[in-house]
Amino acid sequence: MDLKQAMETRHAVREFTDQPLAEEAVKELKQETEQVNLESGLHIQLVTDEPEAFDAGKPHYGSFSGCWNYFVLAGPSGKDEEIGYYGERLVLKAQQLGINSCWVAMTYRKGKAEGDIRTGEKRYMVIALGYGKTQGTAHKQKKLTDISDWKEGDPDWYLNGLKAALLAPTAINQQKYYLERHGDHVHAKAGLGFYTKTDLGIVKYHFEAGSGKDHSVWE
Repeated sequence: MDLKQAMETRHAVREFTDQPLAEEAVKELKQETEQVNLESGLHIQLVTDEPEAFDAGKPHYGSFSGCWNYFVLAGPSGKDEEIGYYGERLVLKAQQLGINSCWVAMTYRKGKAEGDIRTGEKRYMVIALGYGKTQGTAHKQKKLTDISDWKEGDPDWYLNGLKAALLAPTAINQQKYYLERHGDHVHAKAGLGFYTKTDLGIVKYHFEAGSGKDHSVWE
């Protein structure tokens, strides 16, 4: 499964089976997490077989059931956009490995969640992981012209990037961002709302993956 397929097939999943994560998949996720932390300066951690954060041994906690695994998204303050960008990189890596996921900011037991939070760091949120009872459902999408200045005749790389951006998960599916093309560069702006800076990081990762550009595309 390539990144494009991962973006298209990945949907939020909140109900998981009891199947443990495959050992080889855990190894690959840990390697990817280490690489992400080296590149970003974040302190993201993979926690497996941990029942407390989502009360995995009980039928439901909030809207979740059966969640024993999660990423702890931690790092220095003021890194909301980086959390979104690199967190989504890990989400799509998990999807490529057949592991379902859900971004979680509120509905988990923060006091029970594991993870090493160092001095000067904060835990931003977590990402639930596991093998879903279903593959989730696609979220509703805004139009290209709602989230960008796209017009007929714009280059294919821009259109492909925007289509990928529309697949990006955002808090309560608000899609509060706007992209503008200035030649070979793009200006990305977060709107007002909950977690919109983190959402913008997720959107940027999707845009790069879809357009074939790297981070230098951003103005």
